[in-house]
Amino acid sequence: MSRTPLPTVAYGKLRYLFVGAILLVLAAATVFLKISTTAGSVAAVIYIVFLIWVVVQIGLAIADRPRFATGPDTPDGLTIAALVPVYNEDVPALRGCLEGFLTQTRRPDAVAVVNDGSSAELDYSAVRDWFLRECTTLGIRAHWIDQVNSGKRHAQIAAMRREPDADIYLTVDSDSILDRNATREAMKAFADPEVQSVAAVILSTNYRSSLLTRMMDVFTVGLQLFERSAFSRLNSVMVNSGGCAFYRGGVIRDNVELYLNETLAGRRVNFSDDSLLTLFALQRGKTVQQPTAFAFTLMPAKFSHHVRQQLRWMRGSFIRSGWRMRFLPMTGAAYWLHMMKWIAYGTMTSTLIMLVVTGKLLNPWMLASGMLAAVALYVLTAFRYLAVVRSDQSTAQRWLTFATAPLAAIWGLTFLRVLRWYAMATVLNLGWGTRAVVEVRADS
Repeated sequence: MSRTPLPTVAYGKLRYLFVGAILLVLAAATVFLKISTTAGSVAAVIYIVFLIWVVVQIGLAIADRPRFATGPDTPDGLTIAALVPVYNEDVPALRGCLEGFLTQTRRPDAVAVVNDGSSAELDYSAVRDWFLRECTTLGIRAHWIDQVNSGKRHAQIAAMRREPDADIYLTVDSDSILDRNATREAMKAFADPEVQSVAAVILSTNYRSSLLTRMMDVFTVGLQLFERSAFSRLNSVMVNSGGCAFYRGGVIRDNVELYLNETLAGRRVNFSDDSLLTLFALQRGKTVQQPTAFAFTLMPAKFSHHVRQQLRWMRGSFIRSGWRMRFLPMTGAAYWLHMMKWIAYGTMTSTLIMLVVTGKLLNPWMLASGMLAAVALYVLTAFRYLAVVRSDQSTAQRWLTFATAPLAAIWGLTFLRVLRWYAMATVLNLGWGTRAVVEVRADS
């Protein structure tokens, strides 16, 4: 099988973004102050506090810097084992994922692939034989395990048990493609012995498939380079993306039983594995994002798949919130950052309800200006999307995709907000909810 060209990523210059960012801050602040005079004193205080909270996060995100190998540990001396659970994955997408390991500037020492009972119609034999052969040539320990369907967490642990002594575990989804420098860049953060996990920045491979995939590419990248970067500045990343994350070996090894047997109201939790691993890491030390480590993944191109994915993420987020409040130490920044998120969400939701009940939201000026201010703030938080220069995306395509940011903001403020309420109300629906068959293909 011939090798396929894999995308690469770099950061462009940020200077040309500053003028636009400043203008958006001024515009949002002006509109918020105008809304305050219309909505009343309570709403005014809430809006102003929320604006300050967003600006603080933007400042922290901008202040976040890549981690460098300056600590007492030597990252190059740490062994890396990649864990790859596979379930009903598109064959070319899986090949792209595996090839990403082979082309790394710092290759993993081992890769364990677990086919978790995929449909018999999917023939991975050619990919398996090619991958095992290539790993032998490159000196990478390779494992391929076929098992009955047991779920993603069980597949990851089965892979981990093939490499029980690894210093670092790299977790990926089976459609993830690592940028060629992803492992090398992420490992730099482990020079600090207190760092327990490192999140990569996840980009959409199929961002051009539809308006939905463009919107969600901006939405997810903006969130990673805004909120996650802000929390990373304080060594308190809450959720690593399943698409690519790195953990100290003990984070997974010491929590196997709890990881495999998490329950809610007597029912087994089958999703939110990445947020649980990040919580384990937070309990042990620092959790950071390395903004120079990138990976690509396939995003849902169809509305139905998008809804099921979002519901799974939202239910997992709601479940994990309770765990964080219970188990994170109050002396750490993570606890208070998490508390501030819920306070901001609760107060803004309450204010919205109050404006609806009092009829003030029906005021055309209030409705239009409020939406304008919210969209302006969101676009501001997503501005750093323009700094990510991808080999598979021209400058024109980057700007065209970023132009969907206002739509992504409206989508998040309306449909996804209501969907989150539904997810909270149906939190006991703990099934995986996606990928009974191949849902997104690499050629999309």
